[in-house]
Amino acid sequence: MTNNVFTEAQTTVRKFRRSRSDRMVAGVCGGIAKTLNIDPPLVRIGLVAATLLGFGTGAIIYGACWILLPEED
Repeated sequence: MTNNVFTEAQTTVRKFRRSRSDRMVAGVCGGIAKTLNIDPPLVRIGLVAATLLGFGTGAIIYGACWILLPEED
């Protein structure tokens, strides 16, 4: 009698999408927050810090996510 753990484990798939309901500009931070299950203002503060401390890297990442990520259904 073999007890296979992998067949009993339930997997959940999280899809990273831009938010339609929690958005300030394009919904990228709202989508990240929903995917990670945290507050959107924390993501926005982190993005601003990454932009200021990373010489604009946060803004480039935000722009790329805005272009590449689809909106949620």
